[in-house]
Amino acid sequence: MSQRSIYNYTNDDIQHAIEIDHRIWWVGHYLPHDTFQCNAYLIEQGDQSVLIDPGGYLTFEHVYQKVKEVIPFSHIRYFICSHQDPDITGVLKTIDTIEDRHRDACVVTHWRAKELIKHYDLRMPFWEIEENNWSLNIGGRILQFILTPYLHFPGAFCTFDPLSGVMFTSDLFGGMTPHWDLVARDESYFEDIRPFHEHYMPSKEILLHGLLKLEKYPMKIIAPQHGSIIIGYLIQFITNKLKQTDCGLFALANDITDIRRLSFLNKALRDITQAVIIYRDFRDIVHAILAILRRMLPLLSIEFYAYTGEKDVLYFGQETRYRGVVSESPLFCKEIFRFSKQSWNTRYKDLYQKLQLTTKSVLDRGKIEEPCIMIPLFSPASESLLSIAILRLAHDIEVTYEIERVVEQISSTLGVAIDRESIFRMVEMERKKFYEQSIRDSLTGLYNRFYMEEMLKQFFYMQDRDNKHGIIVVLLDIDHFKQLNDTYGHAAGDVVIKKVGAMLIENIRFSDLPVRYGGEEFALFLMGYSLSEGIVVAEKLREQVSLLTFGDPLNQGKITISAGVAQRKQHESFLDFIKRADMALYRAKNAGRNKVCSEEDTSYEK
Repeated sequence: MSQRSIYNYTNDDIQHAIEIDHRIWWVGHYLPHDTFQCNAYLIEQGDQSVLIDPGGYLTFEHVYQKVKEVIPFSHIRYFICSHQDPDITGVLKTIDTIEDRHRDACVVTHWRAKELIKHYDLRMPFWEIEENNWSLNIGGRILQFILTPYLHFPGAFCTFDPLSGVMFTSDLFGGMTPHWDLVARDESYFEDIRPFHEHYMPSKEILLHGLLKLEKYPMKIIAPQHGSIIIGYLIQFITNKLKQTDCGLFALANDITDIRRLSFLNKALRDITQAVIIYRDFRDIVHAILAILRRMLPLLSIEFYAYTGEKDVLYFGQETRYRGVVSESPLFCKEIFRFSKQSWNTRYKDLYQKLQLTTKSVLDRGKIEEPCIMIPLFSPASESLLSIAILRLAHDIEVTYEIERVVEQISSTLGVAIDRESIFRMVEMERKKFYEQSIRDSLTGLYNRFYMEEMLKQFFYMQDRDNKHGIIVVLLDIDHFKQLNDTYGHAAGDVVIKKVGAMLIENIRFSDLPVRYGGEEFALFLMGYSLSEGIVVAEKLREQVSLLTFGDPLNQGKITISAGVAQRKQHESFLDFIKRADMALYRAKNAGRNKVCSEEDTSYEK
């Protein structure tokens, strides 16, 4: 079968040798129900032919027959053994006794593998790659050997044929395939490769070292000993994915031997760490963590409580879009935040190991009634317990080893993220607090003139642009305020100003701009109002002030205000605009006070 039709083979085809490139043949054997398929390859080169990774007893009878479909077995002079495991070398003793074996046949391997293979007590000599300049001349065709140490054993190596661009990679790029295919079809094949490398290769660093060496060669086809052949764009895609793969999976194992379970756990742990590293926005981190946890938990939601050093806490939840808001501290937080990491592990050791905290445990005085998992998030700097994550579950669960490890990972990594977000939110709240102080009058809470000038620039710009946004100003002045100060003192005057300011805030829209204009004078700017509507608002405010009551020494007095109302003209300056309102206020004062006058109605009275 030619390379052009390599994807089109049938089940009948794999009973025979398949040509994967010119004079390069797959001569392996498919073992039904085996996820660890082994491949043998033949390089056809006359009586200098090469059999790469000959195999074990389970497959060699079929390998032998497929080789003979292409060439006489006696034409094979070199048996390349990439390592010493029995799935590669198990049949060397049998080959050693075959009558039609090439008279000068030899075993090509690294000295480290030779020291183990020699115990087969073979008659065939060894041809050591490191003693022959890491290359083999087979009738003018030069094969190159690349040492990939510790992948999976110290003397592991790959074989490259420059003529075809085929890289025979032994265990590298090997896969565990529940449904075996001779050729990898698409990117999804990486999920067969990943668990094999995670548990079989010792470390990510060692794997990366080997991959970088192989990348220097112009590979067109990767022919691994296990799994499927890789060609085309998938070579670079899978290489890049492997560079990010964690290895040494059995270090996580505890009593788990299932590779798929270990791979699943490893991916979850890795993804949790990556989420904290990659995402800066805390909401993105939480959404990534939610997706990871829902692979193994019936998770409804996740929420956080962060200690601020005050009586309240910062709460992060779905309803706040995971933006920290000040909240009353739940009872369980007040109890738990007293602990350091050491005291937590001492006092709550059994509870922490079981993880399932419901109303029957430490949360019984809180308001959490459904099954949940509480995760302490310690400060990385001080190891103080500064925040708590609560995973709300749809139903009770059995806590497995995988869940315990994931919870531990969250406890150790998410603490950094919540710590960072809490500091950011507290700084942001302090910034807003100082900003509010800078733009508001300290006595009344109304905006000051500095903020008024900044906002009016925006109001005026919108009106001058299309004249669709009418702007009304209501100037209000407390009547007889100097007399009030002289009679009752400045402290009493401040009480009146403060109460009038509070009345303004209570009786206007969110979009209106209330300002303490100076002393006992106030300004209210209304967007989208006509002059007549502004007069109605002013009358309502005048009436509300007249209904205000005060304690001693003002309990017998009545406070009133006068108001002047004006509507801004398009492109009018602030000074001209406010001057017309001031003149209307002056007329209201001269007319006896406790009145509202507009710029158009000089006789307007109650």
